[in-house]
Amino acid sequence: MTALPAMLRAASAAFLLAGPAVAGLGSFLVPIPPALAAQLVVADSGPFVPGTTDVPVMPGLASAESEPLVFDKPGGRIVQAVLSGGVPRRAVLAFYDQTLPQLGWRRTADRVFVRDGEELRLEFPQGIQPAKAAQTTKDGGTAVRFTLTPR
Repeated sequence: MTALPAMLRAASAAFLLAGPAVAGLGSFLVPIPPALAAQLVVADSGPFVPGTTDVPVMPGLASAESEPLVFDKPGGRIVQAVLSGGVPRRAVLAFYDQTLPQLGWRRTADRVFVRDGEELRLEFPQGIQPAKAAQTTKDGGTAVRFTLTPR
C-alpha cells in the first residue's frame, strides 16, 4: 500500500519540474504583426499624462517633451510633464475642471487640485513649441505643465 503513494509523489515531483516543457509551454511564442504591436504599445501607454496613471490627457494635447521628470520617493511621487496642442487655454481649464473632480481630485485654488496627499498644479508656460502631431491655432497653441507633488 505504501508503493502507490511513493510512486505518485515521485511522479508529481517529476511532472512539476518538467511541467512547462512537457506541456509545450516552455517555448510557446505567438507572432504578433508589427501593426498590431504598434497599437498595443499605444494602448499600453494609456491616455494619461506621461509619468502618471491617473491624470487624463485632454484630446488635442500631446507630449511636448521626450520624457517627463519623475521621482518616486517614500514621501510621495514628484512628476512634471509638459503637453501642448492647438487648443485654447480656456478649453484646457474647462476640461480639467470638469474631469479631475470625477477622478477624486478637489480644486483648492486656481489651477490647483488635491487628492490623497498629492497636489496637482496646471501651469501655462510661454515659449514651448506645440507638439508636432498637434494642430496649432492662430496664436501658436497652448502648452500645459503638469506638476504633481506630495502635499
